Amino acid sequence: MKTETVVNECKEKRKRFQPNKKNNTRNNESFEKIPVYVAALAYMGFYILLFLGYLNQFLFPPKVAEEKNREGYPPLYAKFEQFYLNYVFRRIRDGWERPIASVPADEIIIKDRVTCDNGWTFQFTGNETKYLNLGSYNYLGFAQSTGPCAYTSVEALVKYGCATASTVKELGTTPIHVQLEKLTARFLGVESAIIFGMGFATNALNISSIIYPGCLVISDEKNHASLILGLKLSGALIRVYNHNDMKSLENKLIEGIEKGQPGTNKSWDKIFIVTEGIFSMEGSIVKLPSVLALKNKYKAYLYLDEAHSIGALGHRGRGVVDYFGCNPKDVDILMGTFTKSFGSAGGYIAGCKSLIDHLRFNSDAVYYAASMPPPVVQQILTSMTIIMGEDGTNDGSRRIRRLARNTQYFRKRLHEMGCVVYGHDNSPVVPMLVYMYSKVTAVVRAYTKHNIATVGVGFPATPFLECRIRFCLSAAHSMKQLRRILDVTEKIADEYGLRYSRKINRSLTEYETEDNDSK
Repeated sequence: MKTETVVNECKEKRKRFQPNKKNNTRNNESFEKIPVYVAALAYMGFYILLFLGYLNQFLFPPKVAEEKNREGYPPLYAKFEQFYLNYVFRRIRDGWERPIASVPADEIIIKDRVTCDNGWTFQFTGNETKYLNLGSYNYLGFAQSTGPCAYTSVEALVKYGCATASTVKELGTTPIHVQLEKLTARFLGVESAIIFGMGFATNALNISSIIYPGCLVISDEKNHASLILGLKLSGALIRVYNHNDMKSLENKLIEGIEKGQPGTNKSWDKIFIVTEGIFSMEGSIVKLPSVLALKNKYKAYLYLDEAHSIGALGHRGRGVVDYFGCNPKDVDILMGTFTKSFGSAGGYIAGCKSLIDHLRFNSDAVYYAASMPPPVVQQILTSMTIIMGEDGTNDGSRRIRRLARNTQYFRKRLHEMGCVVYGHDNSPVVPMLVYMYSKVTAVVRAYTKHNIATVGVGFPATPFLECRIRFCLSAAHSMKQLRRILDVTEKIADEYGLRYSRKINRSLTEYETEDNDSK
């Protein structure tokens, strides 16, 4: 099938399956380039920070472990990396790394702490403070201490215990584990699925069971660390294409097919395209119809990581495949996690039955990793049942619509303010660019003063010149809460000079309606 035909068919399907059609007026991605003067100031600030770090290291011995009595040995730790983590990255990290004392719902309770040595150590005061939560992946608001998910999980705890204390292949499988695998496959619209106790390990420990030396992997440059680790362990040759750039992807495919394996020019055993649904740092959505078209054209396999998109996209909450109206069976390997939209833990791989049967006998996670705790399994079962509407209510569809509305409204308001916001208009991951290292921690602390919890991110998690504040929206947020957050953001944007955008945006009249779900 020709590339153009596949893309057009998926576009037509997407028109019928668009979430919250009324508010879907900005269906595009935004990645503004950094202004030259801002880049110059960012570099200047970084080198000043390095200088102060070296000065601090010289004047005050670091309160971290040091290598001693190792004459004749090379350094066990890379010196610059250790210095960078201790004196540069720590300044960003200190902005928001505090233990919470509640469920990660729309509001969270944080333990207050103080430092007497500029962030090297902390002491807890014994007090606790409530914050609006914009730092958790609780997209559909299922991470609750009350409600059907919590109550059924308690029942599972009483019946099966807090853990199986075994691997899947030994004594780690209960009836609800089997039930969840069947429900996950039905939820995704594929033949079979297998579940694992950790989302990161789902990628890290399973990719090498499918991909091996002699395979070529074309990987998006913004893929998650779990994918990168799993691909490295596989021993396959990895080629990276520009983020969400279909031209770059096709060029890598053509180049790989033409040149073959290095040294021998033999044909590749298999070629894989590896990408995510929603990219966790960029807030962008994969161009799935175009990726599927290229996959079919060049006979490659597609490995799709839906960690952030499953539950958060699509009118039925079934991820990026649902969002674009594509056939889930066209994706060879569907991977996702239960740690976000389902308010639980663990991950899954789904696809055809032969794939899943292969993993049951070849996955390292099956033989060596602990099985998922039964209460965790039950949390997923209950939340997935609600999303599917099989609990007899419309609570699932209401949460999906509310998340879509919150996402579009919040992003549009930030654009209106003149802030640079990365990603897709329907992505609940919202990165707001601050560019400079000095501003990351300052802005996070400014939000903290207004009892708003959010996350600051910088290099190496992001490119050097793209430091940002990352908001994670949830269906649990009311419109009243979002307006309060945005009002605070306007003040912070003025105080710290965050209005970098040069784009002109439309008005928000379509969103400024009475919030029927306000708390």
